[in-house]
Amino acid sequence: LRHALTVGPTDAIFVTELTAPAGTTPLAVKDLFDTAGIRTTYGSAIFADHVPEASATAVSRLEAAGYGNAGKANLHEFAWGITSENDHFGWVPNPLAPGRIPGGSSGGCAAALAAGLADAALGTDSGGSIRLPAACCGIVGFKPSFGLVPLDGCWPLAPSFDHAGPMARDVAACERMLAALAPGFAPAAAPDLADLRVGVAWLAGADPLVRARVEDAAGRFGALTPLEVPLPGGTYPLFSREAADTHRELFARRRADYGPNVTTKLERAMSVTAEEALAAARARERYREQVAELMEGIDLLVAPTLEMVAPPSGLGDLVLRERMIKLTYPANATGAPALALPCGTAEDGLPASVQLIGRVGEDAAVLAAGRALEASLNPR
Repeated sequence: LRHALTVGPTDAIFVTELTAPAGTTPLAVKDLFDTAGIRTTYGSAIFADHVPEASATAVSRLEAAGYGNAGKANLHEFAWGITSENDHFGWVPNPLAPGRIPGGSSGGCAAALAAGLADAALGTDSGGSIRLPAACCGIVGFKPSFGLVPLDGCWPLAPSFDHAGPMARDVAACERMLAALAPGFAPAAAPDLADLRVGVAWLAGADPLVRARVEDAAGRFGALTPLEVPLPGGTYPLFSREAADTHRELFARRRADYGPNVTTKLERAMSVTAEEALAAARARERYREQVAELMEGIDLLVAPTLEMVAPPSGLGDLVLRERMIKLTYPANATGAPALALPCGTAEDGLPASVQLIGRVGEDAAVLAAGRALEASLNPR
């Protein structure tokens, strides 16, 4: 299986494949995190020979908790993209569906889990980069509250939107990882789904079977409230400006070494002015206030993670990204915890994914609800 999934220049799950030490839980580490003595490329040809002296705090915490590095997982270049079609280190395959994207930017992490090459994975999420691959590959991904998991030693994308978090094949494994990543976090008891009040949003644009699977998942909770939750319009110029600032000096020196997809986005981002970014920051604050008000009186927001199943490969990030991040980016704008988990078979026999979004700081409650929902969807 390993050979079949990694053979050929377009089938690269790992940039660097390792052997997890005996007795450890095999962990795929997104190649955005520094690892001491192990090549760390950030998905870029510019850093093809880069070997850090120290590991990112998140990596060190997981290793101290008994996780062993099984490989540096491939990703969309510099984590800015949703296909994981990397022109430098190969296109990550989707083990569930050949010819479909695995999602991005943490596509290698999700693919490693779906292929059985790792039992846990450490990803990042700035606009959906943990949850989108989880949806495409039929695994579980959790974006914690902003700042809960440290990002030092991790290449930034848009710092005030960036999150690090766990990916696994079930919710409990994500909880175990989060306990290592965020000292002080403790899983909560699984609630009775009938006792939870949930708001349901963003179903209208979903493909028919995806919508049906998410509606079924939502129906397993107690009181349901259809909510008209706005999308965070007017906020993306702030994301773009932060990404431009991250790359401004490097892009000026090494522009020719960037792939065309990220080059196009950076060229657009470089035109965002400080005034436009400030206006976007104000729009984000207003959006956070709107969402907080709408969530008064409910425990969770339930929505599709993606409006569709994993799209075909080769369409390109610039074609897909607007619809792909439509329902995941809002939780990056608010900084709220958001869990993606598979919820049944949808179009083309591929998995649909439901997203549970909570209030900032209520990570344990979101994960506990996800664990209860997972048990309801997959009774033993």
